[in-house]
Amino acid sequence: HDWLGYFGKHMKSNGFRALREYQKINHFPGSFQLGRKDRFWRNISRMQTRFGKKEFGFVPQTYIMPWDKKLLKNAWEEGSSKQKFILKPPASARGIGIRVIHKWNQVPLKKAVIVQKYLSRPYLINGSKFDLRLYVYVTSFDPLRIYLFEDGLVRFATCKYSSSMKHLSNRYMHLTNYSINKKSGEFQQNDDATVCQGHKWSLKALWGHLQEQGVNTDKIWEQMKDTVIKTIISVEQFTNSLVKSNCRRRYCCHELFGFDIMLDDKLRPWVLEVNISPSLHSNSPLDVEIKGPMVRDMFNLAGFLVPDKRQILANAPTPSTGTGSILNQDKRKQGQEISTDSRAKHTYFAQHHKQMDESELTSLMLDTLTINDIRILVESENENARCGEFQRIFPSVNKKYLHYFEHPRYYNFLLHTWEQKYRHQHMRGYSLLESFCRKGLHL
Repeated sequence: HDWLGYFGKHMKSNGFRALREYQKINHFPGSFQLGRKDRFWRNISRMQTRFGKKEFGFVPQTYIMPWDKKLLKNAWEEGSSKQKFILKPPASARGIGIRVIHKWNQVPLKKAVIVQKYLSRPYLINGSKFDLRLYVYVTSFDPLRIYLFEDGLVRFATCKYSSSMKHLSNRYMHLTNYSINKKSGEFQQNDDATVCQGHKWSLKALWGHLQEQGVNTDKIWEQMKDTVIKTIISVEQFTNSLVKSNCRRRYCCHELFGFDIMLDDKLRPWVLEVNISPSLHSNSPLDVEIKGPMVRDMFNLAGFLVPDKRQILANAPTPSTGTGSILNQDKRKQGQEISTDSRAKHTYFAQHHKQMDESELTSLMLDTLTINDIRILVESENENARCGEFQRIFPSVNKKYLHYFEHPRYYNFLLHTWEQKYRHQHMRGYSLLESFCRKGLHL
């Protein structure tokens, strides 16, 4: 038990159950609900059924074989003779096993594979396809807190794009995976994150290039934030259930996700897949310049707690007064018990929040803060103060996201109303929490 943090492969449920209160690992139980392509599609498809494709239609239509054989057959017969699909194993990475197909007899009818509608009209730069790798960091699922790194990677295919059927077997034309294209004889390395050259750019360099073309990159960025939030929400019920049944504390888990996004010819972002163990290898100065600060800021956000040595030796909690900033991590505020007034407030919220307008909801959540409310708000503000080049994209001032949750969660509403009230007067909110902390109201 002489470790604080683990960063590696996903654990099985008994591994999560064995974690001590002060230990933190880089996965949530059940995150394969995003990482496996079949589970990812099932979750997005469920949200499409509930809320419509207008809100959740940002993933290309996908079929899970052999279970969706009839659906795929119908779609195939109704489509044109020039339609294309992309074939993927459900749980592979780095482009392994992926190919583009256009004939029904190319579909394995008994093998477990993913058949996804091919985006045949991608946005091209210098005639080539590209995709984006975004880094998304989730520090908690209840309350849900999502961060998006401001920079990322742009990965180009090494062969200029053609929609002709005779080029479908050319992986260097149709696939943008770096692990594939680095093997191409045409691959050109880019060692400068500020320059648009070679077959890998920084996201910020792409924004500069598009802005020179008159493109509104802020709009694209906001659309990508929207898809990220909705994607994470699609699995939050499942994840929260597993965290509560397998982890002693929600502190014990955090996770970095790699979102792969492609822009179509209208600059609309499409989520292709989500990686639960995105590559952190740095094969060039460009990688170091982007991944280095990202990893640094991720671990700062993680907020590792150093336990009292006596607590470890005796396997029993000991009080601590904490040091440093008044909003710093103090073990006493990590208590999981729910106070009597908090329990009453949670019950009232569950019974009445649907009938409340925004002002009534804000009044309920913020007029009288309980000890548990203050702990969550302090934890959230303290964490966000360490975000570096990450942007916190949820909680959001936009209330629409709260409707996408399978069940309303009290602390999501608490953080939403806090954001609404103090987003333009952040220091006022911070000072209020600081005054509570000085009085010890969070302990």
